Amino acid sequence: MKIGNVELKNNLVLAPMAGFTDLAFRKLCKEYDCGLVVSEMISDKAILYDNDKTMKMLKIDDVERPVCIQLFGDSPKSLKEAAIKVCNLVKPDMLNINMGCPVPKIAIKSKSGSSLMKYPDLIGEIVKEVSSAIDVPLTVKIRTGWDLNSINCVEIAKIVELNGAKAIFIHGRTRSQGYSGKADWDLIKQVKEAVSIPVIGNGDIENEKQAKKKLEYSKVDGLMIGRGCLGRPYIFKDINDYIKYNKIPRQRTPQEIIDLAIKHINYALKEKNERQVLLEMRSILGFYLKGINNSKEIKVEINKINNIYDIINLLNEFKETL
Repeated sequence: MKIGNVELKNNLVLAPMAGFTDLAFRKLCKEYDCGLVVSEMISDKAILYDNDKTMKMLKIDDVERPVCIQLFGDSPKSLKEAAIKVCNLVKPDMLNINMGCPVPKIAIKSKSGSSLMKYPDLIGEIVKEVSSAIDVPLTVKIRTGWDLNSINCVEIAKIVELNGAKAIFIHGRTRSQGYSGKADWDLIKQVKEAVSIPVIGNGDIENEKQAKKKLEYSKVDGLMIGRGCLGRPYIFKDINDYIKYNKIPRQRTPQEIIDLAIKHINYALKEKNERQVLLEMRSILGFYLKGINNSKEIKVEINKINNIYDIINLLNEFKETL
């Protein structure tokens, strides 16, 4: 799959997820054959203000390329300025504008995220301003609409293509649905049929069989994996092998999964301080441990421990009991 002038190894994309798709996790997903990784959403205004935490989120490692940085905001001017600054600072392979985040503080308290779906003209202006100001491909991430009474993803798709977007990532739910109900792949299919730029579908892809079924049904150019890869970065390899070679994925052993969790911690420790990694990993490790026998007690212990290296020791000890 090619987005603008960027050739991807395959058509699988890591969805941007706040609190999850930091550099450490992106590197893990890339090791398991993810074609394109996308950063957490980053505020345009925070970039322009040189916010310390935000600037650290912009870090890119060459091993994760091609990589896409996702921005959010509602001002064509500040998004353009932030996009130029990001391209000059870290040289991402492409940029993405978030038009799909359903979180109230993003989508209700401002026109950012999925709130933009209510303002097609503003979307067009944003895409035109940003795409004309940068040398890398601009992509957008949208939902099917604000709510079930205002489904407008096909209209929005045509607008962003007309104004210079090089690909569309679409999640098959409205803003009001959040992550409830089922993703509507009929609407994703309609978007694919309406434009000539690549369309990457997202929603309810939790295994290789679902991935192949959705790809064949919708005829989208690629698939974006979000919650389905948490604690399972190897899902990208599983989907690739199944679609390309009809290869049935093997089950990872609990020991392998725990080793992967520890690897994730060690990657995170290279980028963040111990306290930050400790707090973030308390929730992230739950995804790795899900489904492993007797892991409930370990999860309780993890939340009591105040040293990240003690958590690593606990995981190693738990692994020996399996």
